[in-house]
Amino acid sequence: MFKIGYRTLKTAVGAGIAIAIAQWLSLDFYASAAILTILCISVTRRSSVSVSWQRFVGCLLGLVLAFILFEWVGYHPISLIILLLVFIPLSVKLKVKEGIVTSCVIILHIYTLGTVSVAIFLNELYIIIIGIGVALLMNLYMPSVDRDLHKYQKRIEDNFKFILKEFSNYLRNSGNLWDGKELTETYELIQDAKDIAIRNIENHLLRYEDQYYHYFKMREKQFEIIERIMPFISSLDDTVVQGIKISSFLEELSQAVGPVNTASYFLDELSKMREEFQQMELPQTRQEFEIRSSLYYVMHELEKYLLIKESLRKQPVNK
Repeated sequence: MFKIGYRTLKTAVGAGIAIAIAQWLSLDFYASAAILTILCISVTRRSSVSVSWQRFVGCLLGLVLAFILFEWVGYHPISLIILLLVFIPLSVKLKVKEGIVTSCVIILHIYTLGTVSVAIFLNELYIIIIGIGVALLMNLYMPSVDRDLHKYQKRIEDNFKFILKEFSNYLRNSGNLWDGKELTETYELIQDAKDIAIRNIENHLLRYEDQYYHYFKMREKQFEIIERIMPFISSLDDTVVQGIKISSFLEELSQAVGPVNTASYFLDELSKMREEFQQMELPQTRQEFEIRSSLYYVMHELEKYLLIKESLRKQPVNK
């Protein structure tokens, strides 16, 4: 069974309202009001305003040029070619290229009528205002995506917990098996969540920041670190005391993944652990040296992981 989305519903209702108003006012070419409405329905409020403005300016520009060129050159195909050769580059130059298609509808109205007058100008102007105006009113309603963003946040946090726990398990037992599918899933979740967060920003005309967008950007940077340390952890075939301690640290860190900012606590714990390692005896074998070198790199990256979260403490919300 097919599903009707909110944008489809707005487009259908808006087109019906626009054509009803234009028809009620007894406007010529009243069906064009519905076409304008359909073309101006956008995904976000901000893009709707931008596109509607471009279409309005483009339509007025096309209307004026049509009046001038058709009256000067005549109402035949050559004059239409000349008009489009002038109008399209000019629209691009004025940065109203979104209005090219809708303007062509208005231009062809004038061409079909074969004459110009104040009444014709007003008729086309009313069609433009009704079509674009109804689209703007329809786009005032945008469903909230906060629930979806919260779901993405929860799923990403759950995956982070699972991945860090698997890292911890592997450091204790290199024979632990894990297919790593959560890594691919987390990457896709972050990208999808960022797209929704950006769209959420675009739905607010006067807001250019979003707490969820900051959150997903933070998780994206942290995920890059997780991807960097995974090869170093997976390359360890043996266990040393430092690995056991880092394993315990990762397990505790996995349990703390969530909206509360605990980065300062873990940074302190990491600093204490580093000082403890410095007091230990030097590696006795080449294998132990290589293992400890990899573990020191993991600690260095974990510090970056925590600093990313710590740097967002002063953001509108800590995630």
